[in-house]
Amino acid sequence: MKLLLDLVQHHKSGRAVGLYSVCSAHPVVIEAAFLDGLNGTGPVLIEATSNQVNQFGGYTGMTPRAFREFVFAIADKAGFPRERVLLGGDHLGPNCWQHEAAEVAMAKSETLIADYIAAGFRKIHLDCSMSCAGDPVPLTDDDVAARAARLCAVAEITWKKVGGEAPVYVIGTEVPVPGGAHEELGELAVTGQQAAQQTIIVHENSFADCGLQQAWKRVIGLVVQPGVEFDHHKVIAYQPEKAAGLSRLIESQPGIIFEAHSTDYQTAANLKNLVRDHFALLKVGPALTYALRETLWALADIERELLGVAGSSHFKQVVMAAMKKNPVHWSKYYTNESTLDLDLQFSLSDRLRYYWNDPDIQNAQSTLLTNLTRKPLPLTLLSQYLPHQYQLIGQGKMASRPDSILCEGVARVLRQYRHACSPEYNRESMELENHVYG
Repeated sequence: MKLLLDLVQHHKSGRAVGLYSVCSAHPVVIEAAFLDGLNGTGPVLIEATSNQVNQFGGYTGMTPRAFREFVFAIADKAGFPRERVLLGGDHLGPNCWQHEAAEVAMAKSETLIADYIAAGFRKIHLDCSMSCAGDPVPLTDDDVAARAARLCAVAEITWKKVGGEAPVYVIGTEVPVPGGAHEELGELAVTGQQAAQQTIIVHENSFADCGLQQAWKRVIGLVVQPGVEFDHHKVIAYQPEKAAGLSRLIESQPGIIFEAHSTDYQTAANLKNLVRDHFALLKVGPALTYALRETLWALADIERELLGVAGSSHFKQVVMAAMKKNPVHWSKYYTNESTLDLDLQFSLSDRLRYYWNDPDIQNAQSTLLTNLTRKPLPLTLLSQYLPHQYQLIGQGKMASRPDSILCEGVARVLRQYRHACSPEYNRESMELENHVYG
């Protein structure tokens, strides 16, 4: 993909440019990304993960082709040009099928990769770091790289068959746990320079063994741990001095920059420092749905004040009941009964994001938003529960409507990423710019 290859070269030339990836399937999050993207001229990158979107539907129920159409429909609604939409695939490999024998899991992974490429996804994270049934734990670097090259070969064959721009690839085995750490974190180890160098060497050799030298020229990213992470209630902030060795290492690689996962909840300054230090591909997901939840919770509080208990949607209660009725997405993460309600609502890992498609939650949300559109929202309640949106509404920069308020709740986070990735941006990092929501 020429745009991403050019981005890497601009970064390598000394410009502190980067690109952030929106890792979410929530329509409000994606719409907010496109509306915010209208303030700039660059692309918006939307990524799906292998457990979220795959040939069997994933937890969203969408195949790669269905997800593409879902994203394009939202772009059309927002007035965002389709040619500026980039689609990426994250953790593509045997992640979903680790309980099966390696050969079975890899065969399914080949179909996964082919379906993503055929559907137009062109930024591909080849992630074969996980052991399958019968594998040693952990896998050797050589085995991980060999499996990644095997999947790359499928991607190349599929691309040449379907046409379009050539895919670009991200490699790397030091991937933080998707959605944040399971346990309370203390000190976090940064990837060692030798380990990062070894990852590059073994992958380049495996690509060469498979005749993929041309594809190797399109490997743009290496996933490492720069020392950023979050657990349920704490964020490990980026400390540039701890990652200085990694930063120097990647400067010797002409076509590769770092991809940083779990950058959620980092400050605006830390995000800019990450891009400056060559962690120029930033991934964000839970922080966006967390911001969505925060805004919905505030809207539910406003509804309760306006309509009382009897007339409200009981949105919060419906969400909590749905999560407790089906604990599959959180039971491994929230194990303390005394803090369960706190974790279900406020944990930074945001396991709630798996429940937005629940029919009861969708019906309650629809009722909530309908109730709040029947008459203008009182500025007094907006000031109390949504002070940021209150200021923007008072300045005439945003419509006083629930859908606009909801989008801005997410966009406020997205702007930090866009500004961190844009060297032209300087002093207005927290200001709403030209686009008016609503």
